Amino acid sequence: MTKYKVVLCRALHPTAMAMLEARPDIELKVLTTEFRGPPLQKELAEHIGDADGIMVGLEKVQADLLAIAPKLRVVSRFGVGFDTLDIPACTRQGVTVGVVNGANDLSVSEHAMMLMLAVARRTVEYDASVRAGTWMIQHGRRMHELSERSVLVVGYGRIGTRVARLCAAFGMRVMVHDPNFPIPRIAADGYIPVADLADGVPEADVITLHCPLEANTRGMVNAAFLKRMKPTAWLINTARGGLVDEAALTQALADGTIEAAGLDVLVQEPPNPENPLFKLPNVVLAPHNAAAPLECYAKMSRRAALNLIEYFDGKLDPGYCVNPEALRRNA
Repeated sequence: MTKYKVVLCRALHPTAMAMLEARPDIELKVLTTEFRGPPLQKELAEHIGDADGIMVGLEKVQADLLAIAPKLRVVSRFGVGFDTLDIPACTRQGVTVGVVNGANDLSVSEHAMMLMLAVARRTVEYDASVRAGTWMIQHGRRMHELSERSVLVVGYGRIGTRVARLCAAFGMRVMVHDPNFPIPRIAADGYIPVADLADGVPEADVITLHCPLEANTRGMVNAAFLKRMKPTAWLINTARGGLVDEAALTQALADGTIEAAGLDVLVQEPPNPENPLFKLPNVVLAPHNAAAPLECYAKMSRRAALNLIEYFDGKLDPGYCVNPEALRRNA
């Protein structure tokens, strides 16, 4: 019987661990039982040398790590983003990269709406006011309803489509921009297609980001983008911190170029405690935990485990692969 060594950077949900532990052909090495924490880059490098498969969170898999892992054939990413992985290098080495498509859509879309509502209702500020004994804040920006506000959904994939539906359910006017998605389909779904992002930005009361971090999207929300937004507009980001120029956003929030922001992600994670965004009252922050609900953790864990198991069984669906060409090559 062929034996496979699999390194898990973190322990998965018990249901997923049971799936892996039930396989006599899989030898597991778990680097930590902690659910969250900083990337375990050094520890991964120490144990990847004879690994056939690994499961990573925010750990980076670049050419230097691949160079010391000659047996590696599959990387299961605990998430749907893959900007921490060198996909071309993985493909060249014949390493299939799997992601947990479909497992976190609901949680992230709910989180985007939570940030939108928290910004609209100044939830964090009012909570602090009540706890401080001042009860009702009598200064600062006004609260708002979501209904009838125009929202621009940037990215119409698995999460963006859910966010669009939730926004519509709140009575919002939904615009959608995604150059990779057919405009007639967006229109058929009942939303307003925006072919040119620059044209849609000035119309939006809320802009919510749901696109991957790639060369053409890195820093897309820059000073020029922010200046095109309404001074009463809000920015919501549950995708990747690198989509936003944080210095430009900090300035825009401080000088009133835009009204507020809700951010689940930052450029540096964990962030520098001196990040100037932390001093602004008109930004709501979350620790990249949109996919942290227990139900989502379980779904993501099972899919991450299945990506490894199905790869070794020769049954991994290309729909869960970032580089299906590597999968086909190894078939």
